[in-house]
Amino acid sequence: MNDQTSVSHDATLTLHAGAGPREIGLPASSPPVMATSFFTHPDAVGFSANDLNEAAPHFYTRWSNPTLALLETRLAALEGGEAALSFTSGMAAISALFLDRLSSGDHLVLSNVCYAGVAELAHDILPKHGIAVTAVDASNLEAVAAAMRSNTKLVHVETPANPILRLSDIAAIAKITHAGGAELSVDATISTPLGTKPLALGADYVVHSLTKYIGGHGDALGGAVIGRQEQIAALRKGSLIHLGGSLSPFAAWLILRGLETLAPRMMMHEVNARRIEAFLADHPKVRSVFWPGSPRHPQHELAQRQMRNFSGLLAFSAKEEGGALARQLAEQLRVVSYAVSLGKTKSLLFYIPTDDVLRSSFHLEGAEARSYRDWAGDGVFRFSVGLEDPDDIIADLEQALG
Repeated sequence: MNDQTSVSHDATLTLHAGAGPREIGLPASSPPVMATSFFTHPDAVGFSANDLNEAAPHFYTRWSNPTLALLETRLAALEGGEAALSFTSGMAAISALFLDRLSSGDHLVLSNVCYAGVAELAHDILPKHGIAVTAVDASNLEAVAAAMRSNTKLVHVETPANPILRLSDIAAIAKITHAGGAELSVDATISTPLGTKPLALGADYVVHSLTKYIGGHGDALGGAVIGRQEQIAALRKGSLIHLGGSLSPFAAWLILRGLETLAPRMMMHEVNARRIEAFLADHPKVRSVFWPGSPRHPQHELAQRQMRNFSGLLAFSAKEEGGALARQLAEQLRVVSYAVSLGKTKSLLFYIPTDDVLRSSFHLEGAEARSYRDWAGDGVFRFSVGLEDPDDIIADLEQALG
């Protein structure tokens, strides 16, 4: 099914986008892993990556590979983008995008709450390369507009934001960004392509950690950037090839296999998260709980406008000291695993102390620190609700919370 106009629904695209014409004798299962370092005679492509063009055949797996190409075609179709580029991790994808679009003297506007590795890259590494960074509460449109400068080249937001699930209005931020002559990048890892379509809302790039919901099984690392053909080609020729963050063919195959069940998995994640959010909201030990699909979420109206699936990640804080409760849960949970990461088939819970993340990753002070504490208290429990029966998850939480 290589005619992309023949299918338009996400569940079908996850299975068929990018597939070639059907021929007698070809398997109907997942594509094989093209695990080889190079493909063609060396004269087919110039020695330098500077000679690479769109018509070039697969030559060297660090540049391109058939298994990766299928994954990229499928991701682009799901996001409604012209092209996609895969990387060895979500951090590799964002690092490559930042270093491709930003140079010494440029300015980045960043969500002040986002994946910790991205925040640390922006605060600790980019300034060493002469790139100025302003972190803002991306849920505050006035703050985003005020942060724009004449040398702002990129605005990067994560929505929902990890770990407190605060939302950013993508369409409104796109207008602010483009009015300032900059580009907008959106990390939509938590919402997935089935929840939010950032490109359709005006973003120039959408970024995913494929390690999370898209891969879905916790057995492969990967990342991707989706956008316009010209920009993605430049990203491949520049940052991918020269920084070397190429996804392995076997990891791509695992992620493709996971992608095939993304639609039913996200439906189950959402259903289970709705049950768990309601349980936690009424629990006497829980101070607050945040999940975009709940009317209790302060930005639920935006979530309804911007998201078609509310995902399976929620956050909650405790009424009493969170560190002690975290130790209790780690020792007593039996169905839910006390472990980092998210987006897996199995439920995962992990405690993120507010003091630690404000100091080490986000560098928030004053009003911005107080705003974070309003959401997270002394710490937030990030709960990636899995695919277990929700009654078993709730029973496990009941016995562990005490």
